[in-house]
Amino acid sequence: MTTPSSTVPESSGPEPTHHRDHPVHSDRPFPWFGPLLRRLHFYAGILIGPFILIAALTGAAYAISPTLEKVVYADQLSVPATDDPLPLAAQIDAANSVIAGSDSTLSAVRPAPEPGDTTRVMYSDPSLGESESRAIFVDPATAEVVGDLTVYGTSGALPLRTWIDQMHRSLHLGDVGRIYSELAASWLGIVAAAGLVLWILRARKTKKPAAMMRPNRKHKGLRRTFSWHASVGVWAAIGMLFLSATGITWSQFGGENVTKLRAALSWETPAVSTELGSAAAAHADGGSGHAGHEGHAGHEGHSGTGASAGSDFDPADFDMMLSMARGVGIDSESVEILPPEDDGSAWVVQEIQRSWPTQVDAVAFDPETMEATDRVDFSDYEAAAKLARWGIDLHMGTLFGLANQIVLFALAIGIAAMVVWGYVMWWRRRPKRNPAKRFGRAPARGVLNGAPWWGVAAIVVVAIAIGVFLPLVGISLIGFVVIDVLLGLRARRRERRSMTI
Repeated sequence: MTTPSSTVPESSGPEPTHHRDHPVHSDRPFPWFGPLLRRLHFYAGILIGPFILIAALTGAAYAISPTLEKVVYADQLSVPATDDPLPLAAQIDAANSVIAGSDSTLSAVRPAPEPGDTTRVMYSDPSLGESESRAIFVDPATAEVVGDLTVYGTSGALPLRTWIDQMHRSLHLGDVGRIYSELAASWLGIVAAAGLVLWILRARKTKKPAAMMRPNRKHKGLRRTFSWHASVGVWAAIGMLFLSATGITWSQFGGENVTKLRAALSWETPAVSTELGSAAAAHADGGSGHAGHEGHAGHEGHSGTGASAGSDFDPADFDMMLSMARGVGIDSESVEILPPEDDGSAWVVQEIQRSWPTQVDAVAFDPETMEATDRVDFSDYEAAAKLARWGIDLHMGTLFGLANQIVLFALAIGIAAMVVWGYVMWWRRRPKRNPAKRFGRAPARGVLNGAPWWGVAAIVVVAIAIGVFLPLVGISLIGFVVIDVLLGLRARRRERRSMTI
């Protein structure tokens, strides 16, 4: 439903007829609404389709990247299992020997979550990009260093997954490239919703909804392509709406508005405070606390900016902090230990298990008194914050593991196929008797001429609201209108010329 599926007319004849340039009147309630959605679906599919296609294909690659990562980096991630790992201090010492003489500073430690996994000792480095860290992979049984890689974000993505992620997000073009993904995410939900409504209207007219939920292989040509596009679209619609809603949270402009909305509604994800003394008291009274360990929506950001100097900490302190955290209920096998960022900050031990059941509790400890100064538990999250956490992890393919990744991959391929089918339909609808016209005509214009004033007003208000909240939708929608007006003027000129001949 991401491309002009609905341009196929609802007649049951052997070949579809071309749309007229004036609205079709009907005795149905709101007869103007369906043609309006059809026209919106068509233009969005034609003009935004390439962005959605690229986002779908790169998204399919990202969906399976966690599994690919385990294969490609098996030597860094896996070691012979042991039930008697060395203390973290010994593992950190081994990692420190590798980075000696560099500008890297210790920022976090992720103990091996399971026997056979490696420990990650992570460092901030001025030579790395935003949200990137240098990770030294250590065998917990022998303290042997088995890898030295750049990792990205809270997810700890390794270079392959990071490369795919950046391709999906920005085509490796930086902030300018992120415009493409925001257009795709913003319009995906709109065209999916429009396509779903068009499917419902068509199903009500034909009174054969069950038949429309699967492709009709008896049809040929345009009708067969439309059948595939519509049937796959109705099954994928919910997933498309979900990907659009969660994808927008990562965007530059719309994502900023989402952040503001969540703050206004108190739907923000709580973050453990690392402030000590008077600063901590101010935080308790409503002051600002620690910004949290993850960037917007969990793709970017990292679990700390790094200590001022890695040598300021006794590696044995990491063992002590882990033991203290276990004593206060931080029981996930996947945890991250962050040293204080400065003299006025606390240690933090936080759970980083993004798979079901989610475990993201966090506790802060005063380095002087060794007492817990703040705590955030996932069970205490507001419902909206929990849904946001699950939505992010589901979108990234980590909530339900391999099954999650397979579903996302299939959904992404389905979206890509619908885009291609849409363009095929557009081409097949071209006038066969006029070789000069290589593509089909757009649905009839002027659909709002027969709409009541309140209908027009409602459409305008909704369009403005969406355009303000999702700026790139607003800008591109204006572009659609301009293109439509220009095409209309050109058509009128041609009509006048033909009348004068």
